[in-house]
Amino acid sequence: MTLQTSRCPDHDIDPLFLERWSPRAFTGEALPESELLRMIEAARWAPSSYNSQPWRFLYALRDGPHWDAFFDLIVPGNRTWVKDTGAILFLVSNERMKVGDDLKPSWSHSLDAGAASMAFQLQAIRQGWHAHGMGGFDHARAPGVLNVPERHRVEAAYAVGRAVAQDDLSDEQRVNETPNGRRPIGDFAFPGGFPARED
Repeated sequence: MTLQTSRCPDHDIDPLFLERWSPRAFTGEALPESELLRMIEAARWAPSSYNSQPWRFLYALRDGPHWDAFFDLIVPGNRTWVKDTGAILFLVSNERMKVGDDLKPSWSHSLDAGAASMAFQLQAIRQGWHAHGMGGFDHARAPGVLNVPERHRVEAAYAVGRAVAQDDLSDEQRVNETPNGRRPIGDFAFPGGFPARED
């Protein structure tokens, strides 16, 4: 599924990267578990150090037995739109990895989980859904509510749903429901080391 977007890259890339964005207007449509598992399957194939695959996806489907507990962890400002999504997920990473017979610290667990996150979100787009990532959740309570083991980190929350079509948005929604831009590539990619500081 290819969506129209006004985003313009600095260099020629696959349109899928421009189609991924984080709407806040959702239809309230239920997300079938089979559709969600297809997204998680894409994340399964993300690269990771030592192939440790440190990511863990914890999920609750709309109107399912875990929805209320997951929804309660979302900060009030985000609940206003998360209530209309089809699933809430938490991405957790394991801070240790098995190397041979030993458990060692994984310096890349968050990076590896981030790779899985991107694969998950891009697959959602391909299936006609949107995954909106959030840091806006109760970081103190989440590990207990989610039964997260020691030496694991709750990286982010995601709400997945069907975005309201642009033509169906209210005038008020239309102001904010537009894919945003990005800094130019020259702001963060440098040949060699960091450029000299300008004071």
